[in-house]
Amino acid sequence: MTSQPLPPRRQAPRVAQTGPAGPTALKPDARNANSAETGRRAARWLLPLAVLGLGAVATAGLYATRPVAEKKTFIAPLPLVEVFPAMPQTLALTVESQGTVVPTTESDLVAEVKGRVTWVSEALVAGGFFRQGQELLRLDGRDYTIALERAWANLELRASEAQLATSEAERRRALALSGAASDADLDQFENRARVARAALDEARASRDQAKLDLERTLVSAPYDGRVRDRLVDLGQFVSPGTPLARIHATDRVEVRLPIPTQELAHLDLPFGLSEGDASLFREHPVRLSARYAGQEYQWPAVLVRSEGEIEERTRMLNVVAEVANPYATDGPTGRPPLAPGMFVHAEIQGRNLPGVYALPRAALRDESRVVVADAEDRLRYRDVGVIRRNRHQVLVGAGLQPGERVVVSPLKIVTDGMQVRVLEFETP
Repeated sequence: MTSQPLPPRRQAPRVAQTGPAGPTALKPDARNANSAETGRRAARWLLPLAVLGLGAVATAGLYATRPVAEKKTFIAPLPLVEVFPAMPQTLALTVESQGTVVPTTESDLVAEVKGRVTWVSEALVAGGFFRQGQELLRLDGRDYTIALERAWANLELRASEAQLATSEAERRRALALSGAASDADLDQFENRARVARAALDEARASRDQAKLDLERTLVSAPYDGRVRDRLVDLGQFVSPGTPLARIHATDRVEVRLPIPTQELAHLDLPFGLSEGDASLFREHPVRLSARYAGQEYQWPAVLVRSEGEIEERTRMLNVVAEVANPYATDGPTGRPPLAPGMFVHAEIQGRNLPGVYALPRAALRDESRVVVADAEDRLRYRDVGVIRRNRHQVLVGAGLQPGERVVVSPLKIVTDGMQVRVLEFETP
């Protein structure tokens, strides 16, 4: 099949426009197109210029109406410090220590004769209380009873022999005076009488020894006290020197308190006291305290002596505080007994110091200086004489005037004459 060519398109006939002078030389469509293109080019340049102009006008208006900042001079705030008013006072110094309660009197009951234990008291148990003279233990005493009977029999025999010898000597003395007996015969009978009397004395001593051995089969308490430990039991055979129990007295206890040598100056206790100066110790009351069953209790005590030497390891002097009647209580809910083995804290009352300034520990700087605020609230350094210091307080004896305000606030930088603001310290 062959394709046929399409017929040519028919174009509309052009009509020439006429004007007053006849037909124009340029076509109307071309002229309008040139004018539109020129307007578009002008618009592309004028629009950005207009936007820039409006922005410049707005910026100028904002700049013209801007707020003007007021110029001020910066003044740094003054440091705020707490001050403590320093006022002199008379203080009773205290020296603190600690130690363990021990009995003043402690003993080991030992057997003085041999025998088998036949009876033990109910009080002879660990923690048991007993009274002086109370029977605590018995040994088998049958052998000692027999020995005592023999001693009595021997004593009667020796007494009879001594009586006979004495009578014979008296008769011989009478015969010698009448000349019926010689002096040698008299000396012989008098010597027999002396030997008989000596044998009689020996028999008395044997009787006393047998009686004492029999008494020693009964072991009694030497004082009012308490049992720390029982070392034998019923049926056990013991020999002389065998420990039976360990006991201690309950009338007094004592506490060994180590004191640093520099603290001794606060107690007025010179080293190496003589026997006549022992009363100086009792002038320093002691307060002992300990926690027991979740509560803190206190007991009064007194110093009674020092051990008289400085410990080589600790470089401290040990003083001894004594508590009388430590097992006394204040009722069912009162203070417990001060039993041996308790660890206690001690406060020893020392001498009184007049004119002392007690300052918070934070007031001390550079070991022996403080900072005070003068009347114009300016800081001034003061060199002071420190008497004593601890974690919370420092005692100053010289370098301050009554009423001066001592700075207790921590300051990183302090210069003499620095201006500050002052706040009174509320809790001395």
